[in-house]
Amino acid sequence: ETGADGIQPGYGFLAENADFAEACEKAGVKFVGPPAEAMRALGSKTRARQAADAAGMPRTPGSTTGLESLDEAKRVAEKIGYPVMLKAAAGGGGKGMRAITKPEELPGALEAARSEAERAFGSGEVYLEKLIERPRHVEIQVLADEHGNCLYLGERECTVQRRHQKVIEEAPSAVVGPELRKQMGEAAVRLAQTAGYTNAGTVEFLLDKDGNFYFLEMNTRLQVEHPVTELVTGLDLVKSQLLIAAGERLGSILPDVVPIRGHAIECRINAEHPEKFTPSAGKITAFNVPGGNGVRVDTAQYSEGVVPPYYDSLIAKLVTHGKDREEAMNRMQRALEMFVVQGIHTTIPLHERIFADPEFRAGDFDTKF
Repeated sequence: ETGADGIQPGYGFLAENADFAEACEKAGVKFVGPPAEAMRALGSKTRARQAADAAGMPRTPGSTTGLESLDEAKRVAEKIGYPVMLKAAAGGGGKGMRAITKPEELPGALEAARSEAERAFGSGEVYLEKLIERPRHVEIQVLADEHGNCLYLGERECTVQRRHQKVIEEAPSAVVGPELRKQMGEAAVRLAQTAGYTNAGTVEFLLDKDGNFYFLEMNTRLQVEHPVTELVTGLDLVKSQLLIAAGERLGSILPDVVPIRGHAIECRINAEHPEKFTPSAGKITAFNVPGGNGVRVDTAQYSEGVVPPYYDSLIAKLVTHGKDREEAMNRMQRALEMFVVQGIHTTIPLHERIFADPEFRAGDFDTKF
């Protein structure tokens, strides 16, 4: 209707909807993202695990197809050993996810996980994997053009989470050195190329305390936390997405080697009570964002704006960059103090507590933090 020749879907629901990507293709509109078949291959977590096997990637032990019955679930759990994790194949965010420490918990957990997955994603398919205890959550940003070229742009640390939702993201990770970065990056590129992937995507890994990494899933879209990669690489990932969709080769839009410069941290500012974590909808009566050297704020909110109760609670992304992690953290603490939001509750006080925490500041944390 508008005569648009392309659609950039952001990182909302349509960004990972293979049917929508296919509809764009049929209508002759360029979808700025991966082809529908690559999205289907990697959007389902069970199919993504099959693709990981085809690419020779390390992954968590467990099933690569949906569980057909309780008996099958029992067999898989016994084979890989408890503790195990039930997961929804069609989506994430903690929906349809259950940790199981002993056999008697399995029947109830399977029923609950299926029911929750069906409600959240319209598919009750769940699978089982070995529970990696106290890991770190580290992901690799990849870019792939439409001529078979793919590269990785370093990693992001996304370990600090609440109910499996990311709260703080950093680049680079405090525990990933050059050799591990190379291994994880090359594995991520292999997966993308095996699946015929194009445009921007993120391969997520679990990293155990011994430095072993395991494939978790692939997000077939731009990530909420992409600004931290932009700040340490100096690249505009959305611009790169558009150029790739226009048929450009990676070699013409990126340098041969993309150096990682300094350290960047992102805080997700959510419209939630900082201690009860209940949603906080309503009218914003004052909204003053911080600024200064090394500070970036991505938001659509403003004073007198209304936060509705219907959507994700994210209202702003506060991002800082410094020459090292220490400087980025200090800038973040100052920026959090300057960020004024009145009329609703936000998670700013939670972030202030985290940045005052000695374990967080030392980089000594895992997903149980």
